[in-house]
Amino acid sequence: QVQLVESGGGLVQPGGSLRLSCVASENIFNFNIMGWYRQAPGKQRELVATINVGGVTNYADSVKGRFMIYRNGAEKTVWLQMNSLSHEETAVYFCNAQILRQKYWGQGTQVTVYS
Repeated sequence: QVQLVESGGGLVQPGGSLRLSCVASENIFNFNIMGWYRQAPGKQRELVATINVGGVTNYADSVKGRFMIYRNGAEKTVWLQMNSLSHEETAVYFCNAQILRQKYWGQGTQVTVYS
């Protein structure tokens, strides 16, 4: 059973930065794609950023230029560096991994942007 464990969430002021980590229980190159999603209170879960097995990245328009997704195979880890955070980005952030049509989710990590 694939396990994804997120960490790195917390409290940050507007304009601040956080780095989220997602550690997988197996070789991350087994996955076709890995990514980060977020879900704010009362809203649907939305894509933030993804990275595929070839290293191609994709970002939601709202985070382009501020967030960066990257990985390290030896550490079985995918990170999400988030800069210039705004209050509207308060949400639970989830790590996702996909093998063909099978999707796996982590438990989520809370990010709260407050002033």
